[in-house]
Amino acid sequence: MCSMLNILFVCYVSSSLCRLLHLSFYKELLSHGILQQLTAPIEGMVVKKGSCNYVAPQGISSIVKYYLKQSAGADVFYEQHVTHISLRDGKWEVFRKTGPPELFDIVILTMPVPQILHLQGDIVNIINESQKQQLESVSYSSRYALGLFYEAGTWIDVPWAAQYITNNPCIHFISIDNKKRNIESPEIGPSVVVHTTVTFGSEYLDSDPTEVQQLILSYLERIVPSLPKPSSIKCQKWRYSQVTKAVPNSLGQMILHTQPLLVCGGDGFTRSNFDGCIDSAMSLAEVVKSHL
Repeated sequence: MCSMLNILFVCYVSSSLCRLLHLSFYKELLSHGILQQLTAPIEGMVVKKGSCNYVAPQGISSIVKYYLKQSAGADVFYEQHVTHISLRDGKWEVFRKTGPPELFDIVILTMPVPQILHLQGDIVNIINESQKQQLESVSYSSRYALGLFYEAGTWIDVPWAAQYITNNPCIHFISIDNKKRNIESPEIGPSVVVHTTVTFGSEYLDSDPTEVQQLILSYLERIVPSLPKPSSIKCQKWRYSQVTKAVPNSLGQMILHTQPLLVCGGDGFTRSNFDGCIDSAMSLAEVVKSHL
């Protein structure tokens, strides 16, 4: 559900050199059905010359899961809230909010940059002053996403699969998500995804979630008054939605410690799109390989 609320499209721009270097990733994901070309009607979308938009029919998390399956022998654990990272006997001791600490030979951090700076333990003193200043310079936009979920057989009578909204103080984007992803089925209930504007997200960032949800719904009703009553609603806050200013001159990653290796990366070190994530991942992989 969260991956459905978090992303609009994957966009490939053929005229860009870095995108040409990433072409093999797109071809592989397309050949396995992880990505499909966007064919649904999107109102108000600005299409760049040479670009091609894709959707992930099973949600953007399916891309991550696909690559994790390629990692033979990797044990993957979700919902692990890291709080402290410290050195212990030549390894990294990683503490979580729940459960005992664990030791690792290499640690790679890809969470939003402000969350890296909030970590406790030896990492606080390992990050030097120059690195700290660069990390502190990173900024993000904030938004809310609203998901409306319906029973199977519900009909949502609009001519578009998604729509960009202009001149609205609250809503920036609305999507009939299963229609956008081309997975409409009488056995599966439709869902509507709403993204707020950055201005609205910043203004109401620390407001009561229930009040924010009602406010978004009131704006949505004015834009699409024919929407039926959903069976359930999920309101999600993105404190760190998209990078507005990345770490300068980072080459997609930043090494915080060499022996043992502690390195950070992610879109905070490139840009908030699929190609930015590939750039950072490739850079991180090179760093890790050089330390094996």
